[in-house]
Amino acid sequence: MFIKRYSIAAFIWITLVGWYVYTYITQESISINFFNTPMPSILVALWVVASLIILYLASLFHMAFYSILGSFRSRRYERDFEKIIDAIIDAYLGKKSRNHTFKTDRYRLLGKLLEKSTVFPSSELIGATENEKIDSVLRMIEDIKNGEVVNLKPFNLLPENPLVIQNKKNRVQKGEIKVADILSNCTKYADELCRFAYIDYVETASLQNILKYKAFLTKESLHVIMARINADEHTLSISNEELIELLNKLELSKQDYIDLSITLSKGGMIPEQRMKLFETLSEEYHEEAMDACLFTLFDLEMLAPADELLENAQLDEFQNFRAYRALKESGKNFSIYLFI
Repeated sequence: MFIKRYSIAAFIWITLVGWYVYTYITQESISINFFNTPMPSILVALWVVASLIILYLASLFHMAFYSILGSFRSRRYERDFEKIIDAIIDAYLGKKSRNHTFKTDRYRLLGKLLEKSTVFPSSELIGATENEKIDSVLRMIEDIKNGEVVNLKPFNLLPENPLVIQNKKNRVQKGEIKVADILSNCTKYADELCRFAYIDYVETASLQNILKYKAFLTKESLHVIMARINADEHTLSISNEELIELLNKLELSKQDYIDLSITLSKGGMIPEQRMKLFETLSEEYHEEAMDACLFTLFDLEMLAPADELLENAQLDEFQNFRAYRALKESGKNFSIYLFI
């Protein structure tokens, strides 16, 4: 469009200049030697017109040349723009392996930043980017967060990718994958998914199978197991030795042991087994279980054994339980739960 306008304007200008030279300057003809070759005698006005035409053609070539260069540069920017869209998607998906090569400096900088970043998009971005490729990925991520199952195969994500794990968790919750199949083929799945499946698995599994897959035990699944002991549904009979075997698989804090005792207090474990469990743990395995042992004794109103433990402890230890005992002895009735 601009070349056409330029050409029309140039030919009008060339015509006017030629007319002006012929009309007002000279109507003579001259002959020019071109590399010692005499040229035909031509009007001066025509020589001027010819020179202007040559200038027009040179300028046209100049513009065409830089237009082609600009076109190549524009294509590089367009290709880099598509690559930066892919880089943004990879950052949203948390891809570990990314390989995008950029030809332009500006996009090269953005590409380096995105290559080393994981971006957590807001749901408010869906439909706001005006880019269908990005919006479709944003919708897919939001669906996974909402418990839906999506197809992630086109993105070639690694098994340990958080989105892959959550998507498989959604499949487990919808019954598309059996937890037993995951646990029996855990080399195919991320450890996090196996631990998640184990939590669901121990709700009904037999003791033999619970111990079979104990490598995936977590604090959450341990509480599920504890709650089943002598429960009304899915009752689980387990000895203290077997419980200790499971407990030794985890690194538990003082509060963790107390929380486990609370879980047992809500369940059906007989008091004698519960007391013996924490007594054995505190004396033979973990000193961190002593607080849970004292809590269990006071919770079961076993005051004499609790007093004996406090008398044998250092004076600066277990101040909370000492305070509870003092209040108890003075006739004040408070819940032991206020002191843990």
